[in-house]
Amino acid sequence: MPDGLTRNEEATPIDMLPGIVRRTLNEGAHTTLCELRMDPGSHVPAHTHPHEQTGYLASGRFRFRLGDTWMELRAGDSWCVPGGVEHEVEVIEASIAIDVFSPVREEYRDPRHPLAASAP
Repeated sequence: MPDGLTRNEEATPIDMLPGIVRRTLNEGAHTTLCELRMDPGSHVPAHTHPHEQTGYLASGRFRFRLGDTWMELRAGDSWCVPGGVEHEVEVIEASIAIDVFSPVREEYRDPRHPLAASAP
């Protein structure tokens, strides 16, 4: 995998939660790009993190809670979660979501990615 270019099949699939597989597709000095493939009925429980998280629903449908607000999202919809704000997801139909985190999610680094080897 050349520095800065990644094929999806080269990214390590991680069973993040039941029915949810995460791939860290790429990363830079300040961002992490992830793909999440989610089965219907799967759930990302309520949580917070210090990272800003901007995402896009490439396919499928799910309910997203941001703070106190729930919204049903469909393919083409997006979100931005400020750091420290509680959020969660309930998956309604098979979905593929793309998330960008800033700063880098150290715990999401793919050991096969060239930048992971040089991480502190």
